[in-house]
Amino acid sequence: MRSDASMGHPIKFKSGDTKTDRSSVHQKRSEAESSCVSMRSDASVNQSFDYKSEDTKTDLRHEVLNRFRSNLMKKFEHLYQGTATQGNPTLLNEIYTELYITESESGEISNEHEVRQIETQSRRAATEDTAIKCSDIFRLLPGQDKAIRTVLTKGVAGIGKTVSVQKFILDWAEGKENQVVQLIFPLPFREINLMKEKTLSLSDLLNVFFPETKEMEISSDEYKVLFIFDGLDECRLSLDFKSKGKLCNISESASLDVLLMNLIVGNLLPSALIWITSRPAAADLIPSECVHRVTEVRGFNEPQKEEYFRKRISDQSLANTIISHLKLSRSLYIMCHIPVFCWISAAVLEKMLSRAESGEIPKTLTQMYTHFLILQTNIKHEKDYEKKVTDEDMILKLGKVAFQQLVKGNLIFYEEDLRECGIDVTEASVYSGLCTQIFREELGLYKGKVFCFVHLSIQEHLAALYVHLSCTNKNRNVFKQITKHNALSKLQDRIQLLIKHVSLSELHQRALHEALQSKNGHLDLFLRFLLGLSVKSHQILLQQIMTLKRSRSDNNEKTVKYIKKKIRTIDSPEKSINLFHCLNELGDHSLVEEIQQYLKYGRIKEAKLSSSQWSAVVFVLLSSVEELNEFRLDKFVQGKNKAENMEVLQKLLPVIKESRSVHLSNCGVTDKGCAALASALRSKSSHLRELDLSLNEIGDSGVKCLWAGLEDPLCKLEKLWLRYCGVTDEGCAALTSALRSNPSHLRELGLSENKLGDSGVKCLCAGLEDPHCKLEKLWLRYCGVTDEGCAAVTSALRSNPSHLKELDLSLNKIDAVNLFSYVLQNPHCKLEKLGLSDCGITDEGCAALASALRSNPLHLRELDLSGNKLGDLGVKCLCAGLEDPNCKLEILWLSDCGVTDEGCAALTSALRSNPSHLREMRLSGNKLGDLGEKLLSKLKYDPRYKLETIYY
Repeated sequence: MRSDASMGHPIKFKSGDTKTDRSSVHQKRSEAESSCVSMRSDASVNQSFDYKSEDTKTDLRHEVLNRFRSNLMKKFEHLYQGTATQGNPTLLNEIYTELYITESESGEISNEHEVRQIETQSRRAATEDTAIKCSDIFRLLPGQDKAIRTVLTKGVAGIGKTVSVQKFILDWAEGKENQVVQLIFPLPFREINLMKEKTLSLSDLLNVFFPETKEMEISSDEYKVLFIFDGLDECRLSLDFKSKGKLCNISESASLDVLLMNLIVGNLLPSALIWITSRPAAADLIPSECVHRVTEVRGFNEPQKEEYFRKRISDQSLANTIISHLKLSRSLYIMCHIPVFCWISAAVLEKMLSRAESGEIPKTLTQMYTHFLILQTNIKHEKDYEKKVTDEDMILKLGKVAFQQLVKGNLIFYEEDLRECGIDVTEASVYSGLCTQIFREELGLYKGKVFCFVHLSIQEHLAALYVHLSCTNKNRNVFKQITKHNALSKLQDRIQLLIKHVSLSELHQRALHEALQSKNGHLDLFLRFLLGLSVKSHQILLQQIMTLKRSRSDNNEKTVKYIKKKIRTIDSPEKSINLFHCLNELGDHSLVEEIQQYLKYGRIKEAKLSSSQWSAVVFVLLSSVEELNEFRLDKFVQGKNKAENMEVLQKLLPVIKESRSVHLSNCGVTDKGCAALASALRSKSSHLRELDLSLNEIGDSGVKCLWAGLEDPLCKLEKLWLRYCGVTDEGCAALTSALRSNPSHLRELGLSENKLGDSGVKCLCAGLEDPHCKLEKLWLRYCGVTDEGCAAVTSALRSNPSHLKELDLSLNKIDAVNLFSYVLQNPHCKLEKLGLSDCGITDEGCAALASALRSNPLHLRELDLSGNKLGDLGVKCLCAGLEDPNCKLEILWLSDCGVTDEGCAALTSALRSNPSHLREMRLSGNKLGDLGEKLLSKLKYDPRYKLETIYY
C-alpha cells in the first residue's frame, strides 16, 4: 500500500472559518505525515499526533482522532466468550494465535458443505499457496504493481475472519500496523441489517455508528480511510450491482443498499480502502471486477493446531494427550482447522482427561458436541437463573430456532426470527446470559440486538437435537412442518400424532432425503448429528440433562441399510462421503473395514467391487491421515479393459482431485477419461500438479477434452506427460490454446513419440513465445521434426529465452546449427539440459556448439549428442568449448559417434584444461582403443578431477 498522502482523505472539522482551518491544515501537513503516514509505527495510541500548532481547531482535530482510536481500542482489545456484558473478557493479544491466511483467486464458488471444504483444504500443501499476514492484506506482494483498494476475505464459519478483523483494528489503534490509514470504520453487516429500511447519507450512517464523525467532514484527497464490512454472508440487504443508481456525494441520501454498493464500486470516496469478509458461498455477491485482492482464512494449519492446545492448556502433558487423542480420529483432527472447534475440544477433553471420568472419551463429532452441551448446561446451574428456566425447555426452544434458521440458511437472528419460534426478547436475553458459550446476544455499535450461535456447528447440533427430541418425546416428525402449512394439514398431523408412532428410522429417511436434495450440502453435518444422537450411548448421555420419554433408541439397522442403499445409487462422490461419515456416527464400520483389508494386503484390484465398495475405497483413502502424494490407477485395476478402467477412474475421481501426482500410463484411458480428468483440473479444490497419460491412445480428441481443464484459470497443473498418445498437429493446437489462456503454471510438457511434425511444433511454439509462459522442460523426441520445426523452436526461444531449462529434440532429423548459434549464445538463455541424440549433427554443428559454450558457458549442465556422426573432428571442435574455464557442463553423452583414440586424446586435453565440473561421460559404441580408455581412466581416478562415471 502506498504511503503518499495524496492517496488518502482529508478530515475537515466543521467551523465558521473553513478557509483558516484549511490553511492551518496545509501548514502542518509535513509534521502530520511524520507521525501518521508510515506503514509501521511504535507510537502508542496514547501519544497525540505530533502537531505543533497553537490553533485550537487543530488541537480539536487531534483530540477527536485520539478519542476515535481510543474508543476502537476499548471495543476491540478483548475477546469475549459470550457477550460483552455477561461473558468472560480475555485480552486478545494474550491469546491470539496466528491464523493461516493465503492470497486466493476469485472464481469458482464451492457448493460443498463448509466442513467438506475444511476436509479438502486440510490436504492442500502450504507450499502451494501464497501466505499473507492479516496486517499485510493491502500491501503489494513482490512482483505486484497494481494498487489494491478492495480486499475480499473468504473463510468458512468460525475459521477466524471476525477475529482477524478485530486483531487488525486493535493493532492499528495501538499504533503498531497500517498507520497510513487515518480512520477505520468497522461496519458489520449484522448491525447494518438493523437499519436496512432506512434512507440516509454516508455521513448520516457514520454519525450513527461513530458519533465522533459529527465533528468531521470527510471528503477525498488527503487522508486514508478504511471501511470494514464484516460478514457479507449475513447481509440481508438487496445488493444489486447492476442497478444504475449512482451516488457520488457523501451528503446525498439513498437507501442503504444503494449507499453501500456505490461505496464498494468506488463512486463514493473512490480512494477509500474497502475490506469485506464473507463465507465462501456468499463471496460472489460482490462482482469480481470490484475486488482487487481475494484472501482466504484457512484457520489453523498443522503446527498452529498444536500451538493452540499448548497455549490453551497449561498442563503440557495433558495438552499432548489431547493432541494425540484428536489425531486418532481423522474427522475430529480435520475439524481442528477451525479455531472454534479447537476451543470446544479443549473444553471437553481437558475436563474428561484431567480426572477420572465415566463414559467413553469422544471419538465422533456427535459425542464431542453432546459432551460440550452437557458441560455448558452444568455451568448454567452455577448461575442465578437456574430456577427460572429448565434445561429441557431452554434446549428445545434454542433447538427450534437453530433448526428453523438452519433450513433458511441464517446464522444471525433478529427479534422477529425469535418471535416466530415463540421466544420473546426478554427470554432470549436470559438464554444468552445462561449459555454465553452457545447462544449470544450482541449489542453492536448501533446498539441493536443481534442473536447468534457461537458457531454454525453448534447450531447444527442443537437443530439435530431438537428434531431428535421432537420425535422421541413428542412423537413428531418436524420435517413435515416444512412443507405443510394449511389448517387441514395441521389437523391431519395432530390426528396422526394420536394414532401413529413416528419411528426414528422414518425420521432418518426423511432427513437423509432432505440432505441429499440440498445443492450446497447445508444439512450434511446436521444429518451426522441427528443419526449420531440415536445411538444408545448418546441416549444415556442426554439423560444427564433431560428426561427421555422414549429412553430406548429405535433399532438403527433400518437406517444403516437405507444409507448403504443410497451409497449404491447416488452419483455424487461428495454426498456418498458424507453418508460414510453418517455410518461412522451410527457405529457401523463394516464396509470401511472390508476395504481396509483389501488395501492392506494389496488385493483391491483382484476383487470385484460393488459401487458401494468403490465409494468406501474413496472414503478410506480420503480419510487417511497420510497425504495423497501419488495415485496410480494400475493399483486398482487389472488388465487393459478400457470400459472397466474408465468406470473405476470415474469412481476414484475425488481421490484423483486430492492427489498431487496421478499416473495413468498404459491404463487404457480414453477421451471419456480425459473429460473426467478435465473436470478435476478445473476444480477449485484440486491438488493435481502432475499428470502422466503416456501410452494411452487418447489422440487429438482426448487432448481437446483435456484442454477444457488446462485453460481454466483454476488449473494449477505443473507437469503433463503425453508420450505415445497419438497426438498430431491438431492436438498441439489445443495445447497451444491452453498455454495461452493459462500460461503461468505448466512447467513440464512431454510430447515425445507423437506424430506432431513441423506444423504441430509450430503451433506449440506459438504458446512458448508468450512472455507469460513459464514452461521449463519440453520433450519432443521422435516427433517427425525437421529443420523447419527446429527453426520455429529457435524463434520461440529467442522471443522467450529465460524459462526453458530442458529441451529434448532427439531422434528428429534437424540442422541444429542455428539452435546453437542463436539460442545458446543468448545471455538470457537458461537451458541446462539439451538432448540431440540421432539428429544427424556433424562436425559443423559441433563447431557452432563450441562457439555457443564459449559465449554463454554458465548454464548448460547436460548434453546428449549420441548417435550423431561427429567423428574425431567433431569431438575436437566440441572440446574448444569444454576447455573454457567458465564451462559448467557436468554430463556429456557421445555414444555411437564414431570416436577413436584421437578423439579421446582431445577430450583428455580439454578436461585437463577445465577439470572441475564434468562428472559423467558416455562413450559406448565408439571405436576406442586401449590408449583412449587409459587416458580417460587416469582422469577418473585422479583426485583433481570430478569425473565419477565413464561408460565405454
